[in-house]
Amino acid sequence: MAVVEVEALTRRFGDHVVVDALTLAVEPGEVFGLLGPNGAGKSTTLKMLTTLLPPTSGTARVAGFDIVRQSSTVRRMIGYVPQLLSADGSLTGYENLLISAKLYDVPRAQRQARIAEALAFMGLTENADRLVREYSGGMIRRLEIAQAVLHRPPVLFLDEPTVGLDPLGREAVWERLARLRADHGTTIVFTTHLMEEADRWCTRVAILHRGKLAAIGAPVDLKASLGEMGNTLDDVFVHYAGDTLEVGDGYRDIARGRRTAHRLG
Repeated sequence: MAVVEVEALTRRFGDHVVVDALTLAVEPGEVFGLLGPNGAGKSTTLKMLTTLLPPTSGTARVAGFDIVRQSSTVRRMIGYVPQLLSADGSLTGYENLLISAKLYDVPRAQRQARIAEALAFMGLTENADRLVREYSGGMIRRLEIAQAVLHRPPVLFLDEPTVGLDPLGREAVWERLARLRADHGTTIVFTTHLMEEADRWCTRVAILHRGKLAAIGAPVDLKASLGEMGNTLDDVFVHYAGDTLEVGDGYRDIARGRRTAHRLG
């Protein structure tokens, strides 16, 4: 049974259709990428699936629960890491996780152990008592993922999880996400503009173009669908979306980078 089921999901803003009758399914344990040019509807889709934005029409179920009629239950079943900076730079890494533990209703008796486990898993134990504004971009992103999975949700949604990070920071984030999937069977749904990242980590990808589903499948199958040897996922993107991709690491840098990414869609 699919852990994310989307049927004719649509979102309009006035007369503008941002997501247009999207239908797809994500199986348990998948790493599923949403690809598309700016304005294709990727972030809007994630906001609907995480109950932050109601759909205009259509339906979707996450972990078996309807995103509209059972929105509060959906929120308990998911973790979400937005593009915009969500960690508080004026607090330590430990304090950010403690707040998350309380917000997610992690039982008091389990909080310390869960926080220690999350810090260790994300490689942040030695920096737990440092202010987050002193973290690198990669460390901030790992902390935000730790916050999102502290309550052990079966589904994790990430909007541009490595935006603004250098190659080492991106690698560190994805190594932790791969371990999360391997150790806990977590289903990961994420948006990205980085085709190399999607090609390496995704079990399947969906390419959105002007709010519609243009293509869906495993990266290797989509590359083969072009009928020539040596095609890349960039070639697939250009073929199906008819577009090309345009793609400082301190607290201020990562905040600025994410604000820019958010404005671009």
